[in-house]
Amino acid sequence: MELPTDIVTYSIWSGYATIALLIITIIAWIAGWGFRFRLIGVTSFMGVITASIFALSLGLFTHTTIPGAARYSVVYDNGANKVVIVVSPEIEKSAIEPTLRQAAADLFTYGRTGAGGNDQFTIAIRTVLHPQEHISQPLYLGQAQQSFTKGDDEEIAIQVFENNANQLTVNS
Repeated sequence: MELPTDIVTYSIWSGYATIALLIITIIAWIAGWGFRFRLIGVTSFMGVITASIFALSLGLFTHTTIPGAARYSVVYDNGANKVVIVVSPEIEKSAIEPTLRQAAADLFTYGRTGAGGNDQFTIAIRTVLHPQEHISQPLYLGQAQQSFTKGDDEEIAIQVFENNANQLTVNS
């Protein structure tokens, strides 16, 4: 069974449940049922839950997708101004820049601070090559730098290390 990942769907269904509970509560008051006060509490709680889910659906979780970006994993994050991501050694040279842009969009938050007076958020991208059996060689493919004061995508300075990127095709 596939569950929807859109929070708006959960907000709508929670609203339906709240309205249904409200109708049952009104019927309980008219009929004079003994547990009508409990229904008031349940209906009120459902109203709060519905309002909370609706507030989350207003855009708390925005995710931008950069076309051409490869999958990556974060291998180092100092929580301030430096992040290192790793990609597969089969990455294409043309996917390095979009992957850096995707990582910058995913990992940049205003909660990060410049450590040591550095006001640049730096993301380094690397892969691990295996030229021989039991030998691993880390290979840095590029880096992206973004200012902490400006959170715009246009302000990202991307540098691709061409010599290292050319080694990807040689070793493949």
